[in-house]
Amino acid sequence: MMVREAPAAPPPHVNDWKHVWKRRLVIWSRWLHIYLSMVSFGILFFFAVTGLTVNHIEWFTHQQKTYNYKGSVQRPWVKPPEGKEVPKLEIVEYLRKTHGIKAALSDFRVDDAQLSVSFKGPGYTADTFIDRDAGTYEVTETRMGWGAVINDLHKGRDAGAGWKLLIDISAVLMTLVSLTGIVLIFFLAKKRFSGLMAAAVGAVLCYIVYVVFVP
Repeated sequence: MMVREAPAAPPPHVNDWKHVWKRRLVIWSRWLHIYLSMVSFGILFFFAVTGLTVNHIEWFTHQQKTYNYKGSVQRPWVKPPEGKEVPKLEIVEYLRKTHGIKAALSDFRVDDAQLSVSFKGPGYTADTFIDRDAGTYEVTETRMGWGAVINDLHKGRDAGAGWKLLIDISAVLMTLVSLTGIVLIFFLAKKRFSGLMAAAVGAVLCYIVYVVFVP
């Protein structure tokens, strides 16, 4: 009778190396998952809640308020001497100081008959039209309420470069939290299959909603 030899066991140092590698991967994944989740909790919670409000802008339509202001500017600003340009900076700063406008300048147009100056911020617009012959102007200021403010912040609309950078950072953090969560599930033998199945079901449901309900 032939006796088969058992396969040779891998050298001890190979098993030790694999064990150390897996242990370090679990430790780092758990550490990153926990602390990145907590560090980014505030901003991720904000984007989660505003994802709902963005989808229901009708909840905030009653908050919009419009104000009109009139005034005049120095004639040399709107009718500068020949060869000189309209002093845009002086006009913008005058409007800011006079009417308490804090939003960023979005547009400044110079036409033969009038100047148009627009300011935009989250949930806010202020449009000014200046008559170049008379030197008078009218400002239409629209405040759309806190609902529009948080919705525009969610979209990054008229929020400035700093806020857009924060959106990028939050997206990276959310990606890392998701990836470390996937890594951890592979080391939970009892939960691995059910966890991966739940992830697959969620992805399939999203795809089905897209195919069936999105025009």
